[in-house]
Amino acid sequence: MSYQPIENYGVIGDRHTVALVGMDGSIDFLCFPRFDSPSIFAGLLDDRRGGRFRIAPVLDDARCRQLYLPDTTILLTRFLSDAGVAEISDFMPVSGDCHDIVRRAKTVRGEVRYRMVCAPAFDYGRRHHRVEARDGEVLFIPEGKGFAAVRLRHGVPVTVENGAAVAEFTLGADHSAAFVLEQADDGAESPSAAPDYVSRSFKETANFWRAWVGQSTYAGRWRETVNRSALTLKLLTSQPFGSIVAAPTFGLPELIGGNRNWDYRYTWIRDASFTIYGLIRLGYTGEAAAFMQWIQDRCSELADGGALQVAYGIDGRHLLTEEVLGHLEGYKCSSPVRIGNDAYRQIQLDTLGELMDAVYLYNKFGEPIGYDFWLNLVRLVDWVADNWERPDMGIWEVRGGAQQFLLSRVMCWVALDRGIRLATKRSFPAPMARWAEVRDRIYRAVFEQFWSPERNAFVQHLGSTTTDASSLLMPLMLFISPTDPRWRSTMRAITADLVSDSLVYRYRVDEAAPDGLHGQDGTFCMCSFWYAECLARGGDVDQARFIFEKMLGYANHLGLYAEELGPRGEFLGNFPQAFTHLALISAAFEIDRLLSATGRPE
Repeated sequence: MSYQPIENYGVIGDRHTVALVGMDGSIDFLCFPRFDSPSIFAGLLDDRRGGRFRIAPVLDDARCRQLYLPDTTILLTRFLSDAGVAEISDFMPVSGDCHDIVRRAKTVRGEVRYRMVCAPAFDYGRRHHRVEARDGEVLFIPEGKGFAAVRLRHGVPVTVENGAAVAEFTLGADHSAAFVLEQADDGAESPSAAPDYVSRSFKETANFWRAWVGQSTYAGRWRETVNRSALTLKLLTSQPFGSIVAAPTFGLPELIGGNRNWDYRYTWIRDASFTIYGLIRLGYTGEAAAFMQWIQDRCSELADGGALQVAYGIDGRHLLTEEVLGHLEGYKCSSPVRIGNDAYRQIQLDTLGELMDAVYLYNKFGEPIGYDFWLNLVRLVDWVADNWERPDMGIWEVRGGAQQFLLSRVMCWVALDRGIRLATKRSFPAPMARWAEVRDRIYRAVFEQFWSPERNAFVQHLGSTTTDASSLLMPLMLFISPTDPRWRSTMRAITADLVSDSLVYRYRVDEAAPDGLHGQDGTFCMCSFWYAECLARGGDVDQARFIFEKMLGYANHLGLYAEELGPRGEFLGNFPQAFTHLALISAAFEIDRLLSATGRPE
């Protein structure tokens, strides 16, 4: 089987879900109609069983180019050859309650023949469907209850072959043919039936995204790159709930042929701090407020004496039970393909630190939080004060047993510190003396127990001799000065252990740092951006800029990043990853600020 590389894809979306569109004109991944719905196209995970929706010209030796219409998420895929020039435009309208994908094939020059194949595979390819061809449309109706039908509207002759809609058609210069794939609600009239729907929704969608990105207050270096990351984050935001998925995909491997294949279509509490920080820095206080409301709702669900889960469904649901899709081959035979994520059951102590930092930042730069929210936060901070010494699974969600991780201790300190700051700033009632005493105990414990005189560095966990890229958050969270001698020596150790040119491993998977899984990781893109920001804060702003701009060169042709990079710079892991784009925004903002402060021209 042949698979398009992960980096060959662009993304389109409607703030409910996201589709991956390849440079060959094929939509090879779409969960529909929500991020966490079962897939109807998953050819990226199984070329035969996954399903796809492909429109492409039949041209020999065509060169492919893919780009976004500037400041929008409208994707253009261009095919250039001596016989003609063809273009496929793809977008998902963002207005109204209709969930659909609009695809338009257009011949720019010459006369070009096209082939269209729409072959959905419902319920992750587990459910059969029947096909009904009608005048100007094809209905795909899945078997059983609980799964909505989808409708393909078309303006060219279509035949049905083996459960798929197939068309071959020829377009001369300046002629086009449009296709609309939508959810087919019983008895509901669809706006896509209007004769001007495609052109009108194209304009409305372009205007929406241009107006949204125009609200950004970032005017520094790398503006186009930062705006693209902001647009990507907006695509990963659930409009009904305000939550943000870690990535819109599942099952894309961190190691080709390996078993590090996870489902990222959920919302991690850990992302809260970085999301709020990134959105507020760019001026998107409305999005920050929506996500904070989602966080507040989760805090109101706390059981007595309990803490928040690590992750939730986008709608706040608690159960994310992991399941293996044994019938899917996996991307380049990387199995098992998993849906659900059992990490939600883990204890990861760092998450509450990131949460409290997010609340502190929102209260400072967004809107003051309310009293009822504060009462729930007091319960959370009290829980941290009682449990900070427990072993946990850490930020990397290891599956090799709990450890006493450095970052977990640091973020427990952050939770208490931000709680104290909030209570002081707002004069909220709180057990300040107890919180301060525990906060200071954690601080001393980090320096006494996690400092290795042998390595002259902070180490990953108690008893370890290895470094961990998550330590890069220590100065970013204001736990330690970026110019502290101990931090400078830790940076040197991280550089020696984990940095390869501008690329940073999260940790080295070996006997000294096992994580309970087989195989090696690639380099983590977000860790590379953390590293660049730490260099800048430590005073080496020129080297920070060098590392940052080299990392920009590892984005794909559209400015998008997956979670990891493989040994040849290939994309690994789920795509696009929100955390990476958040880290990029943070690094860009800080490096730009420091360059300007030293008088560097833009």
